[in-house]
Amino acid sequence: MPVVQVEMFAGRSLEQKRAMVKEVTDALVRTINCKSEDVKIIIREMKKEDYAIGGSLAADW
Repeated sequence: MPVVQVEMFAGRSLEQKRAMVKEVTDALVRTINCKSEDVKIIIREMKKEDYAIGGSLAADW
């Protein structure tokens, strides 16, 4: 049972999320030979103010 966690900035539409989970599921089914119903995907969204690289918040980029 593959479990995929996707962390991304908030702001994607419901349609974008639907498309992403379908593509990820299809890729796993094709490459690791699992059933689509066994694929679990967790989407974690964050604000740009909650992420930083090198001492700089993404909100400041």
